[in-house]
Amino acid sequence: MSITQQHLLDTYRALRLGEIAPPAPGAHDRQVVREWRADRRFRAVVAGRPAQGRIRRALSRWLPHPRPGATR
Repeated sequence: MSITQQHLLDTYRALRLGEIAPPAPGAHDRQVVREWRADRRFRAVVAGRPAQGRIRRALSRWLPHPRPGATR
């Protein structure tokens, strides 16, 4: 059963029982991502690591830097 079919079945059951229909799939995805990001930053600070810019800093170590005065 797909997530859409499950949602439709849950909505039908809720309406038959006089309950509130469940939220649509993906309705709170942005909020979940924001909370996950905030938790990750909090854990980084508690562990003594920088809270922001970790990906860019890691990529800068792996990617070659352009030399000053070099032409492409």
